[in-house]
Amino acid sequence: MKAIFIVYNQAHTEKVEFILDTLEIRGFTQWGAVMGRGSVGGEPRMGTHTWPEQNSAMMLVVEEEKVKAVLEAIEKLDAINKEVGVRAFVWNIEQTV
Repeated sequence: MKAIFIVYNQAHTEKVEFILDTLEIRGFTQWGAVMGRGSVGGEPRMGTHTWPEQNSAMMLVVEEEKVKAVLEAIEKLDAINKEVGVRAFVWNIEQTV
């Protein structure tokens, strides 16, 4: 099993959910208002007067076979408009209960 942590501008919420539905990934945990700043580029998303936009974040735990499809879909979404922003991070899940 793998964990995929996706951070995205709230403008991408429906698109990210569509990706999960298309790939038949049912389970996720979502955080609705995530503030931060990317390490490479892009504007801060702080929910303030100066930086009004916010991100959301989502955590999926999926079978290893689904990881490539998720990352490819996220990469395509990011390529549409790099300024809006979406990132995905993957790590191993050692155990679940």
